Amino acid sequence: MSVVAGRARRRPAVSIDVMVEAGDWPAKRTLLALARKAVAAALAEAGVADAASELSIVFTDDAHIRTLNAGWRGKDKATNVLSFPAFPVKPRDRLPPMLGDVVIAAETVAREAELEEKPFDHHLLHMMVHGVLHLLGYDHENDGDAEAMEALERRALARLAIPDPYA
Repeated sequence: MSVVAGRARRRPAVSIDVMVEAGDWPAKRTLLALARKAVAAALAEAGVADAASELSIVFTDDAHIRTLNAGWRGKDKATNVLSFPAFPVKPRDRLPPMLGDVVIAAETVAREAELEEKPFDHHLLHMMVHGVLHLLGYDHENDGDAEAMEALERRALARLAIPDPYA
């Protein structure tokens, strides 16, 4: 925090760029509003305060995310969310100027929400929180890491009045 003319001024928050690339998505302004909520909740639960960084969230379709998943992870199938960190970050590290990109697939998120009988917006917010936590260095490669990440997700979603997705 800095002081300007006797007033406290907060450092800039994480800047979010939203791009609708493909797929059946709500209006861009709606997606940006949801993204701001998800990012704020994820940062708060990860213990990141007054972060000055940037990230982008790309809203796409299953065809494009399948291509990305095959090329980057060797998995030739669609997935709900992928995260691409701009820099290697570990949990609790100081944030780099650019966190990276989160890519979310419309059809998969819609299908999962329907199968799990939950509102689309709730599942979309969950996927955004999940993707941002990956950019912050969290993962679910082993049971301990998965439990820690899921606990953060639960708390972040509770901040957004979304029921526990793992219950």
